[in-house]
Amino acid sequence: MSEECEKESPFEKGEIEMDESYFGARRVRGKRGRGAFGKTIVFGLKKRKGNVYTQVIKNCSKTQILPLISSKISKKVRVFTDGFRTYDGLVDMGYKKHYRVHHGKNEFAKKEKRVKNHINGIENFWGIAKVRLYKFRGMDKRTFYLHLKECEFRFNHRQDNLYLLLLKMCRNNPLKVS
Repeated sequence: MSEECEKESPFEKGEIEMDESYFGARRVRGKRGRGAFGKTIVFGLKKRKGNVYTQVIKNCSKTQILPLISSKISKKVRVFTDGFRTYDGLVDMGYKKHYRVHHGKNEFAKKEKRVKNHINGIENFWGIAKVRLYKFRGMDKRTFYLHLKECEFRFNHRQDNLYLLLLKMCRNNPLKVS
């Protein structure tokens, strides 16, 4: 499933929402905000009325996020983000249509020049993924990537018959027993 998600990932046109999220224990004593110890950081892209792409990252720095954005998104798209300062360099990189929502100012959606400015789609995906992964009551960090990609796969193929799709994938790439 993870290989299938990687094949589907480039976004060439349309409106793309992007955001980062933290997966892990609900609360870690003594640590707050973006530096919460022990949490796994995930970056996501979602095409409005379309698919989502997720990637586990080490931190939320520009050196981690901006190269990922430029490898997955065409410069022609409209980009929607929150007010996080890592996204400051997008216009300099050639993304001329960059819209922001400032959650810190209690702003979650606004309309600018006939453009619906929000990142509710990717935030919705984070909610779905966290509810699904909560059932496991914790998991090994080495397998988290595969669980996340399963959530991505299920979301991207929510209109399809997953059984037939998985059967086709298994036929095309049979498991090798050694």
